[in-house]
Amino acid sequence: MKEFNLIGLGNSLVDILLELTEGEFGPLAFEKGTMRLTEHDEQQQLLKAFGDHEPRLVSGGSVANSVIACSQLGGTGAFIGCVGDDRYGLHYSEEFAELNIDFANPPLVGQTTGTCVSIITPDAERTMRTCLAVSSHLAARHVPADKIAAAEWLFVEGYLFANPSTGQHAIREALRAAKAGGTKVALTCSDAFIPQVFGDAFREALAQSDLLFCNATEAMALAGGASAQEAFANLKAVVPNAAVTDGPNGAFVRYHEAECHVPAFPCKPVDVTGAGDMFAGAFLYGVTQGLPVERVARAANFLAMKVITQIGARLHHGAKPFWAEALAS
Repeated sequence: MKEFNLIGLGNSLVDILLELTEGEFGPLAFEKGTMRLTEHDEQQQLLKAFGDHEPRLVSGGSVANSVIACSQLGGTGAFIGCVGDDRYGLHYSEEFAELNIDFANPPLVGQTTGTCVSIITPDAERTMRTCLAVSSHLAARHVPADKIAAAEWLFVEGYLFANPSTGQHAIREALRAAKAGGTKVALTCSDAFIPQVFGDAFREALAQSDLLFCNATEAMALAGGASAQEAFANLKAVVPNAAVTDGPNGAFVRYHEAECHVPAFPCKPVDVTGAGDMFAGAFLYGVTQGLPVERVARAANFLAMKVITQIGARLHHGAKPFWAEALAS
């Protein structure tokens, strides 16, 4: 029995949630639903422009959200990332301690923690302006091989491929530690531009992975095909196990020879970001508990539905009861 069900490797970002009306959002001329990297000063100007709004702080990052989901369901989790010793970094470290998740690296002295201003509009879209700051420094030296060996699964965030001089080396070191320690590897695309722009490095990691998580757009970018179902079929030649989420059309899952399509649960979305993170975290929790794949995928879909009916990329309460409800139905 290993110490952790799941250890994540990814960007440590504090989400700054900002709710705007369509009238406030329009003049910004941002493309809705996009994530763009930005400098710290530009991000601060954006926050200053809406200084009368009260933003909420939530510790996150894509794979970090998945580790949190696993932990909320009763799993044991750890996370590898970088934060600074500023107020955001201390908030991040303290929140992970409260969540009982092992945060592998102490805050880096004199560094600025990465932040993501998440603008939420009434149509449930989330438009993100992200300053990676010290999270982009995550490198091979920050990867603790012993903690990876102590986990059943390593979950690698696709966004790290966008940092060839640091993040890609961290991924290679983590994969080496996983293979040496008998730890299974799950990988996420994070965004379609990752396999498109950093395809060689991504495919190198994918060849060493046991499970891939992606949405329909990412799956088509990676494996071709005109639909999620076609791309899912094409992925069979690329990775042993895969989960392709397709929003209201449900999810296609292949795991240990079992293959299924599970429908989505209809709902009225409030904030669509976080569904994929929740699905992955819940799915990985379920397979570590030895549950049948179709039940796990269905329950993961149910939690993904629950997370998009509230503000923020993780459930604030009720994860365990929701999971039990999904398994019982």
